[in-house]
Amino acid sequence: GRGAGPAGTEESFSRMFERDKDDLRELGLVIDTVDNLDGETGYVARRDSNRLPPITLDAAEATALGLAARVWQQARLAAAASGALQKLHAAGGMPPGAIPEQSGERQLSTLEPHIPAREAAFEPLMLACRDRRPVVFDYRKSNAARSERRHVEPWTLECWRGHWYLAGWDRERQAERVFRLSRITGPVRSRAAAFTAPVPDQVTVRETVERWAGEGATETARIRLRAGAGYPLRARALRTRELDEGWDELEIPYGHGLDAWLVEFGPDVVVLEPAELRADVIDRLRAVAKG
Repeated sequence: GRGAGPAGTEESFSRMFERDKDDLRELGLVIDTVDNLDGETGYVARRDSNRLPPITLDAAEATALGLAARVWQQARLAAAASGALQKLHAAGGMPPGAIPEQSGERQLSTLEPHIPAREAAFEPLMLACRDRRPVVFDYRKSNAARSERRHVEPWTLECWRGHWYLAGWDRERQAERVFRLSRITGPVRSRAAAFTAPVPDQVTVRETVERWAGEGATETARIRLRAGAGYPLRARALRTRELDEGWDELEIPYGHGLDAWLVEFGPDVVVLEPAELRADVIDRLRAVAKG
């Protein structure tokens, strides 16, 4: 039958060999391609390229690494983090008992922190930030009915109040911008080109995201909130007063981006003051209603 005989055996061996090489590279081994004196291609896994330097971690450091490895359960880094811990354990860098065996599986810790990353745009943007590659995507602002094409040099991803944001340089607007991942529509495409703007330090970028999302508030706003609704707003309230007919009055910090956040609560929120915030929220709601 097909595949029988020397030719079929050689073909099967070649396919198996290619799979084995891919598996080894997936584990992190460096495999070099070399040519021998007869001009035939060979593969070498050099010891100096695949040996970890001496690493010794104390219990606290091992625990921190274990927790970090459990965070990215919904991104491609999960497998890489797990593999890295196994290599450290095999190399003797992890203290005894740091990765105890339970029911045949390694359990890193009884604490299992998770960072949700459900948006489809998360992984391509994470890789683009890591590789410093510009990206193109369609983005719909909260007060817009349609998406717009954006050309961005991505700096970093930040999580704020359960939402992921991308900070970067908008090439068309020639300014730094922050984009909420849940408002990215369609695929994210990376481009093989160099950045045109300098990348600020991580602290500055984080401050930019917090300021855009309303964390860096310098004033206060007064709103009416339907009873039993808007827990995130209640958690931020400086003062709360019960009103009649199932409404409460809250005083909350007011910063850039608060209008977009309030719109998400729909009919459960009414802005009382300041007047400019009330006008911004009404404009956004009208834009949504027009669709």
